[in-house]
Amino acid sequence: MGIQGMELFAIGVVIILFMAVLKQFGILEPMSSFEDDSSDSDLELSTVRHQPEGLDQLQAQTKFTRKELQSLYRGFKNECPSGLVDEETFKTIYSQFFPQGDATTYAHFLFNAFDIDRNGSIRFEDFVIGLSVLLRGSVTEKLNWAFNLYDINKDGYITKEEMLAIMQSIYDMMGRYTYPCVRDEAPSEHVDKFFQKMDKNRDGVVTIEEFIETCQKDENIMNSMQLFENVI
Repeated sequence: MGIQGMELFAIGVVIILFMAVLKQFGILEPMSSFEDDSSDSDLELSTVRHQPEGLDQLQAQTKFTRKELQSLYRGFKNECPSGLVDEETFKTIYSQFFPQGDATTYAHFLFNAFDIDRNGSIRFEDFVIGLSVLLRGSVTEKLNWAFNLYDINKDGYITKEEMLAIMQSIYDMMGRYTYPCVRDEAPSEHVDKFFQKMDKNRDGVVTIEEFIETCQKDENIMNSMQLFENVI
């Protein structure tokens, strides 16, 4: 994958690999493997530290069916009996999936994007609401989620430094093992070019409006958004 491919990899939030990670570690199971089970209908487990919201409420907040939510929850609670995923666990999952690279920084950024209430852990609600946006949301909803990933300090703007940090984390995760190999300075050069394209008023930051407008005009990015559909 060349550096142009890595750009789309980043804008696409690396969700295809994220889904692969979840499947490999048992978070997602085939929908056909579960029948409707009334014992899980309220999404409660007596041994967990965090009790998730009711199934009906989550169904209203997401675009998943009742059966899909049950399936997602069973996989989640099997891997996370406490009902919460902390950052170290999240990093461990990614490190095992990318043994030849360093996935630590990218996992940190992705974790923060899912950690909606900024309390250092991902609840099932956080996980499934984010997943619903990425897999079933509109293009605008997906791009809003991607913007949140790039907006590392959550101030409502993306700086060139933030964009480079995300790109560099992806490069660290797998870029050094691409073919042909990209030069060490390539991510910075590419971010300079792409940031200039997004920063339409040249004020040194990218707003959500600039981000969405630029992405919507890029055919390759729009095609990458469609890859997320029907993953589960």
